[in-house]
Amino acid sequence: MKRTQIYLTEEEKKAIEKLSDERGTTQSNIIREAIDEYVAKEETKSKKKSIMDFAGIWKDKEDIPDVREMREGWGRRMKRLGLDPDDS
Repeated sequence: MKRTQIYLTEEEKKAIEKLSDERGTTQSNIIREAIDEYVAKEETKSKKKSIMDFAGIWKDKEDIPDVREMREGWGRRMKRLGLDPDDS
């Protein structure tokens, strides 16, 4: 672990002291837990944003064939070959 110093308001300091006493743990541990929760929350938000940004990456593309039309064409070809396209 690395040692660091932080400045807290009087209210923050009292709240951490109270939590520390209630939980029977150190004030440092309370602060580390809070930081871990915050970092995890921010990472989740960042991942969600990346997924949402990626999800719409092709939404405005016009040169991509319509999948429904492609599937219908495959179905017609399979029927011509004597295969049932609905058999899985």
